[in-house]
Amino acid sequence: MSQFFPKKVKHRKWQTFREHPDKIGVASRGTKVSFGSFGLKAMQPGRITSNQLEATRKILSRASGKTGKVWIRIFPDMPYTKKPAQVKLGKGKGDLVGYVVPVKPGRVMFEIDGLNEVDAREAMRKAGTKLPVKTKFVARV
Repeated sequence: MSQFFPKKVKHRKWQTFREHPDKIGVASRGTKVSFGSFGLKAMQPGRITSNQLEATRKILSRASGKTGKVWIRIFPDMPYTKKPAQVKLGKGKGDLVGYVVPVKPGRVMFEIDGLNEVDAREAMRKAGTKLPVKTKFVARV
């Protein structure tokens, strides 16, 4: 079971954010590496589920070992719903399935410190394979 979900929510079900490709835009906050030395930046928009976030966290914490430190800069607080299979249209909104975080291009999602650049690059490459968006390795400026 994933550990990434809010303790308390104001509304159990949210309205869906429409994702028209022309109207998504780019991230205006969280675009710089702030805590660690290296980061993993999203290069395209998407939604990251709590399960994908947990899988990525495991990869990074295993790679960093006892000396390294990992920062997760995103948190899934948006609930998403799904109707059961073979259910006709109408009859209300579906049941809550889990939580996601909408990510815009340019957002730094993960940061790592305590590793040399070669190891950090490899760890971030492995972590990026667990995510549904294209990612890029970035270093602190």
